[in-house]
Amino acid sequence: MNRLSRTVASPRVVCIEDFRPIARQRLPKAVFDYLDGGAEGEVTLRENCRIFNDVTFRPRHAVALADCGLCTRVLGFDLALPILLAPVGYSRLMHPGGEVAAARAAGNAGIAYILSTISGHKLEDVKRGSSGPVFYQLYLMGGRGAAEAAIERARVAGFSALVVTIDTPVAGIRERDYRNGMKELISGGPFEKLPYLPQMLSRPSWLISYLLDGGLPGLPNVNVPGKGPMPLVDINAALAESAVTWADFRWIRDVWKGPIVVKGVLTGDDARRSIDEGAAAISVSNHGGRQLDGVPASLRALPEVVEAVQGRIEVLMDGGIRRGTDIAKALCLGARAVLCGRAYAYGLAAAGEAGVSRAIEILRTDLERTLRLLGCPSVTALDRSYVNVPKSWESN
Repeated sequence: MNRLSRTVASPRVVCIEDFRPIARQRLPKAVFDYLDGGAEGEVTLRENCRIFNDVTFRPRHAVALADCGLCTRVLGFDLALPILLAPVGYSRLMHPGGEVAAARAAGNAGIAYILSTISGHKLEDVKRGSSGPVFYQLYLMGGRGAAEAAIERARVAGFSALVVTIDTPVAGIRERDYRNGMKELISGGPFEKLPYLPQMLSRPSWLISYLLDGGLPGLPNVNVPGKGPMPLVDINAALAESAVTWADFRWIRDVWKGPIVVKGVLTGDDARRSIDEGAAAISVSNHGGRQLDGVPASLRALPEVVEAVQGRIEVLMDGGIRRGTDIAKALCLGARAVLCGRAYAYGLAAAGEAGVSRAIEILRTDLERTLRLLGCPSVTALDRSYVNVPKSWESN
């Protein structure tokens, strides 16, 4: 066991929440709060996690299980766990290994990794780093020409699916980022950065690794025609110029012949529209509480979407996953698998690839224990009969 693995081993790290103080201690405040924070008053951010308390289990006792099946199948790919690592932008700011380290940990664990457009590593390097399926998450940053070029590169590199995020017509106002000077630190001039530099200097180990990694990375997967790679820019400005509409799916389907996942669905209407536009799967997601504050928690929106889909396409869920019990509850309510973002990103920030691997192992152990305590033989056998849902959910 190397030094980083020891940093996140038991008893120091027993659950996902234990990564959080380690990440906070290692990262500058601006970077940690970018990872940790949400939009406006962060109501939806908190509700994403709290909502799992409203769903309780109905276990089958006196059941002996020789084995518990944790494997599932998503978009035709066999996964060792019903987990995909969600796209997390700016991952390279959290740790130099960034997306490559996370993808490698996912592949080693037998699960899928989704690469954000806002990546500090080339998509080809990320794909080579993983032994498992890798999906590409698409923003239209840099315009349609840049997006088409990225899609073609993803195809050639062997990416397995395209994940189109639909909930970012503009960026949500993430108040922590404003207070911490995230915009100034990323794209401001020297004098604009000056008031925010002490937080960087207060984390010397992070600063050294950041400088040795070459400083602020660009966006190597966003090549603007005639201009080259887009520099790392303020996310608010970038998203305001890259909104996805339903009409865009027509040309996206023309240039990408593989499966498409629509991410950011919260209503039955958008679920049905996704099917009409040729989606193979949808992800019930509120962007981790980082876009419109006050929308339902992902778990709360899940039953409506599952009902609307009627089994025609696969349903994934993204938001608030911190424990194996959370995964089980999402599967009981109809999700095929879940996307985990902060759960592994805290581990990445704490200890790089070793932290991501430890986060996945915690969730795997949690999930297997939950199945055994429920008396359920496999994740594919989980259904509504294993949970109690509030009556108010049924009425809606």
